[in-house]
Amino acid sequence: MSLAPTPTARSRAPLFVLCWLCLMADGYDLLAYGATLPSLIGQPPFSLTVEQGGHIGSLALAGMLAGSLVAGTLTDVVGRRRIFISSVALFSAGTLATGLAPTLEVFVVCRTLTCVGVGGLLPTAVALASEFAHPRNRSRTLGLVLTGPPLGMLLASSVASQVVPVHGFRPVYVAGGAVLLLVPVLVKLQPESPAFHAARGRHELAAALRSRYGLPPEQVPATAPGAAGGRNPLKSLLSGRDRWPTLLIWGTTFFSLLTVFGISTWLPQVMARSGYGLGSSIVLLGVYCTGAVVGTLAASAVADRVGPKPLVLTGYLTAAAALLAISLRPPTPLLVVLVLLAGFGGLGTQNVLNDLVSRYYPAAHRASGLGWALGVGRLGAIVGPTFGAWAVAGDEPLSATTTAFAATALAGALIVLFVPAQRRAPEGPAVAAGGAREPLSATGGAS
Repeated sequence: MSLAPTPTARSRAPLFVLCWLCLMADGYDLLAYGATLPSLIGQPPFSLTVEQGGHIGSLALAGMLAGSLVAGTLTDVVGRRRIFISSVALFSAGTLATGLAPTLEVFVVCRTLTCVGVGGLLPTAVALASEFAHPRNRSRTLGLVLTGPPLGMLLASSVASQVVPVHGFRPVYVAGGAVLLLVPVLVKLQPESPAFHAARGRHELAAALRSRYGLPPEQVPATAPGAAGGRNPLKSLLSGRDRWPTLLIWGTTFFSLLTVFGISTWLPQVMARSGYGLGSSIVLLGVYCTGAVVGTLAASAVADRVGPKPLVLTGYLTAAAALLAISLRPPTPLLVVLVLLAGFGGLGTQNVLNDLVSRYYPAAHRASGLGWALGVGRLGAIVGPTFGAWAVAGDEPLSATTTAFAATALAGALIVLFVPAQRRAPEGPAVAAGGAREPLSATGGAS
């Protein structure tokens, strides 16, 4: 099998645009619950209590855990393309059904299924974007693609701030279902990963794809089990020299997602209880997402030069400092700046952390590494809304909530200190597509 080589960067642009659009939809659907939560608590048709709101948020995020673990287990076995398209179809259909749910029980089921799709998309999209990006500008390319989730969140907060006070929560979810229109486009245009073909032993097809998209030959160790298409991704992540770094990556991702999902779920409600109007409170959630976009772009521009680890650490510390300052009830102009910085260091940090994880694992196990890191991290996402509900229920919800999540950001910073900046290269030479032996790069890609 051969593919006519067209080695231009432009030929890869549609792939990145599709990943970006789907991740934007992913972010929209993810934030829809937090943006509409104030209209669900104490108001018809469901009249939720604060505790119910937290529990529903956590239960739905359990669906994200399931989606991430499925992606982490199956993506390196059945292929990135299938998981990618299936995830988009599931979360877009689930969001549409959530907006039409006639009862609370149906609402919860549909929201949970939506989050299964959301959880499966991110690790798969990051793996695809990372593998099709040229090694020289991988962080910048991945950073641009990863502006999708916070931009989608910003869109959700903007739509909700305009729609919810007048029309309620349903139109916000129905609008998210429009992404179903992208599924036929994905079926037609989205290619499979060259790394997946190589891991299954289809080296000729992998080499042809890399040539077509202007990518250098993928280099793998001559004796690498991943190159032979090993069938137990989790075992490879937790064996040998990768065991300790993998556990550390899981730990820091746990605290990152706990902070992000706790804040994004409860920020509008906390601000509303602290004297801001409903519309203004949702707008502040948009400011948080704007900070995440700025943080992702700024960090990715630097990460190709200094690596993502220092930027992850900086982001955690920025988020913690901003949240602690917000607890002091600053005047409104300063509050906006601090919420922007909290987004810069919160959700923006998670995006750069995804880059760190994708760099650490070799191509054959990159999607598994991302899927399991995000899967375990989803435990933090599940804890976040319930943890936030405990803080919101107190007499000083703003101070209690921001201080609590500043502490979780600091915990993530402490753990990331011990995460290796790069994977130690295995012993033995590397083999490029043409059979020549060359040095192996630390990221598992071409040097």
